[in-house]
Amino acid sequence: MGEIDPAFIQEIEHRPKLSPTEAEGIPLIDLSALNAHNYFPSNPSSLESLVAEIGDACKNWGFFQVINHGVPPETRRKLESASRKFFAQPTEEKRKVRRDEVNPQGYYDTELTKNVRDWKEVFDLTVKNPTVVPASPEPGDEEVKELVNRWPEYPPEFREASEEYAKEMEKLAHKLLELISLSLGLSADRLSGFFNDHTSFIRLNHYPPCPLPDLALGVGRHKDGGALTVLAQDDVGGLEVKRKSDGEWIRVKPTPHAFIINVGDIIQVWSNDKYESVEHRVVVNSEKERFSIPFFFNPDHYVMVEPLKELITDQNPAKYRAYNWGKFFATRKRSNFKKLNVENLQIYHFRINGESS
Repeated sequence: MGEIDPAFIQEIEHRPKLSPTEAEGIPLIDLSALNAHNYFPSNPSSLESLVAEIGDACKNWGFFQVINHGVPPETRRKLESASRKFFAQPTEEKRKVRRDEVNPQGYYDTELTKNVRDWKEVFDLTVKNPTVVPASPEPGDEEVKELVNRWPEYPPEFREASEEYAKEMEKLAHKLLELISLSLGLSADRLSGFFNDHTSFIRLNHYPPCPLPDLALGVGRHKDGGALTVLAQDDVGGLEVKRKSDGEWIRVKPTPHAFIINVGDIIQVWSNDKYESVEHRVVVNSEKERFSIPFFFNPDHYVMVEPLKELITDQNPAKYRAYNWGKFFATRKRSNFKKLNVENLQIYHFRINGESS
């Protein structure tokens, strides 16, 4: 029996079960109907059917898997290989590209989720290099700063593999955004204008074996604050999602070459709660290391996030006050570094007539 630093230990009610509930019925959506040169197929019925599948998955699950998505397997394989090589280095080498509060790009191994340390190490990089974000979370501060990627010397192919993968993720995320927009009864490009100077980023995750996997989590329970998350996970598995129907934590079994898509908080607000961001976490094990690569699709920092006017009626009034994405993002980033005495900022803090309006 090993020991772990108490900073990693979850409260009793949040500790994982060692015999997980395997997920059944998680939507697996085939995107092959989307023409490679034109997002949408010439056959209207196949598009309608795809849009309906996406809508049902967003409404009933908050996440789904996609296959035949158009991302070349080699592009994914190259970044997965570079990620493994990078994390296999000694800690002092990785810390040469360590991130900090001024520039949260690069390597980090002491991240907090809900004020508990995660059993993982990460490498973050922005998709647009540089990416413009608010200089501080303070509401009155209008100053902005540029986030610039830090690139490790080893492996030498790291930067090229990352940038190639980022381009493919952007293409896939835009396709998914258009399908989600159509599923809400809106035009395909209704949401696209929020992503001209987007603040998206890619994270490389490495979860080493943990001697006490029943006490710690790779990532504690949380919801993603952005619009969409596109996740590549290896064959080890460990992602658990809180099932909406009964609140049970269920394990998402890896599907070869598939991506897992999460509805984020922003889509929950835009849809005025028709679609709900799903709570999820990552469990670890004592034998195998695990790797994953989430792509967080986030809008421009100056976007004010609020329910879309086309979805607001007298019978279905707006459930959220508008909030600025950049400030929300800056506040959440700060809590990854510091153990705060208050709960991390959540969308329900902007709910009208809600718990914390």
